[in-house]
Amino acid sequence: MANFGLQVHPSSLILVAVMPSARDLEIARVLGWYRIPLRSAPKVVDVDYLAFYQTAAFGADHRWKIEWLAPVRGHELVTRAQLFRDEPDHPRAKEEYYKIQVGGLLPLSVPIVASYWKRFTFLYSTGEMLLQARELKDLVVKTEERELLWKALRERAEKSQHYQPDVPGGMEIDAALLAMLGALDKISEDSAVEW
Repeated sequence: MANFGLQVHPSSLILVAVMPSARDLEIARVLGWYRIPLRSAPKVVDVDYLAFYQTAAFGADHRWKIEWLAPVRGHELVTRAQLFRDEPDHPRAKEEYYKIQVGGLLPLSVPIVASYWKRFTFLYSTGEMLLQARELKDLVVKTEERELLWKALRERAEKSQHYQPDVPGGMEIDAALLAMLGALDKISEDSAVEW
């Protein structure tokens, strides 16, 4: 196992999330929170851990890899102005964000590299896959495991009362949801992640 030193349960729900800058990593480390714009958030944010995928902004030695994991302690919906009180006139000051409270950052003993996948939005995975992964593609939930992951995510969302099924009484899975359950939702190369 690549990251055998971590005390992550194999059935833990993992959300791989983009860490856009070193400043954001410091906010997670020092202040204990991470933000996700509501307009681009995955359907379920009530997970056990966030795995932080570092973008090109981290420089040659730390870009395009996951080096840190953080346990999720809770979440709330706030405005950007509430997150950054020193930026009341920011263009997105009134937009809503999930403020995910996280515990202390845990270093991966072996970083998970992106290889040829450099850009994506969010990716759900499991503790078992994280513990064994060497590349980002190793975190993708395979077809036979998707049903179990979807069930766990749905149960978690229902418990947190944030789940609203698209179709009453039915379970319709759209392309965006399938992307979140394992396939990477690629962002065009010329677009930038701005949070």
